Amino acid sequence: MTTRYTTLDSPCGPLLLVGEDSATARGGLALASVSMTGQRNAAVVRPDWVEDAAAFREVASQLRAYFAGGSDGFDLEFTSRGTEFQRRVWAALERLPYGSTTSYGALADQAGLPRAAVRALGAAIGANPLLVVRPCHRVVGADGSLTGYAGGLDRKRQLLDLEAGHS
Repeated sequence: MTTRYTTLDSPCGPLLLVGEDSATARGGLALASVSMTGQRNAAVVRPDWVEDAAAFREVASQLRAYFAGGSDGFDLEFTSRGTEFQRRVWAALERLPYGSTTSYGALADQAGLPRAAVRALGAAIGANPLLVVRPCHRVVGADGSLTGYAGGLDRKRQLLDLEAGHS
């Protein structure tokens, strides 16, 4: 299986896009990672990866539409890395409506997890490899404050403001 990558300019700075060939994905590529410069745990280009901007045509088109305010979601195939718990949390993230926010506790409820699992839920959110696309930026503190975001709180505010302005 070939891992492909490219960079895409965005209002949040350059995004590193990583994907793998897929016979079932639109455009032939399953998205594995979207990361930002300076992000905690960001993907790092490996020597065996192939730079291929053309393979990301569909991904780039959907990201550009999102940043322009012309799209409130993504229709992309993802690779299925992560533990069962992480995938459960990530699925709950993917159901968060555009332009909305939720708390960690409310997300735990939505994922069918006990409130005692909020720390683990936060760790799973922090391990989300698909920033922007899987909207972990929509999770805020119980009091509405901005808390943890791998891409930085300034970018989290930027994404929330973008969505608020187009919802």
